[in-house]
Amino acid sequence: MLSGQEYLTAIGQFAPFVILIVLFYFMLIRPQKKRDKAERDMRNSIAVGDEISTIGGFIGRVVNIKDDVLTIESSSDRTKLKIYRWAIRGKEAEPVETVEAPKDADKDEK
Repeated sequence: MLSGQEYLTAIGQFAPFVILIVLFYFMLIRPQKKRDKAERDMRNSIAVGDEISTIGGFIGRVVNIKDDVLTIESSSDRTKLKIYRWAIRGKEAEPVETVEAPKDADKDEK
């Protein structure tokens, strides 16, 4: 049976290990799980017509989805590639329409 002093000494020896494990969980493991979940949600939300990029560097538009295999068109000559869902790096941003200022506007200001 441990006395009160021996009990506190035993706890004091294991406390740094417990603190280290807790720190590793909050600094490394938990953020990685959040990134993995966000990546999995992004890959599952891909639909036909989305523009994607692959881990191999291909950029294309999704034309067909069948289970975990996607078919993408990769260029203007409609080259089709079949890729696995896990090979998707991310969705490309949708193009934003911009309005250009008329060229005559610069002359009016002078």
